[in-house]
Amino acid sequence: MKIQRADDITANDVNIDGAEKVRMRMLVGPDDEAPTFYMRQFVVEPSGHTPRHEHGWEHECYILAGSGVVLTPDGAKPIGPGDCLLVPPNEEHQFRNTGDQPLTFLCLVPKTD
Repeated sequence: MKIQRADDITANDVNIDGAEKVRMRMLVGPDDEAPTFYMRQFVVEPSGHTPRHEHGWEHECYILAGSGVVLTPDGAKPIGPGDCLLVPPNEEHQFRNTGDQPLTFLCLVPKTD
């Protein structure tokens, strides 16, 4: 079993096309030999955003702090602390911080090989 404080895990800049002012912590992942799912924490600074993208797997997100919007095929939807999201496979999406504080959320994804 792994028990570790999230703040003790290094937050790395997300350096992929379309990402602005985003850091990620791999809370549970390959180094932990997680067999099925990975848990990541994202921090999007004010005026920052994740890349607009899609992929062949679902993911679930839980908003911890801050405010923003998630861009969906149906337009921008507001998000804030306590909101839970299911992003279906192959659905284009993007998280944008529209507030003046960091937008922080958990993202769970299946392990893909």
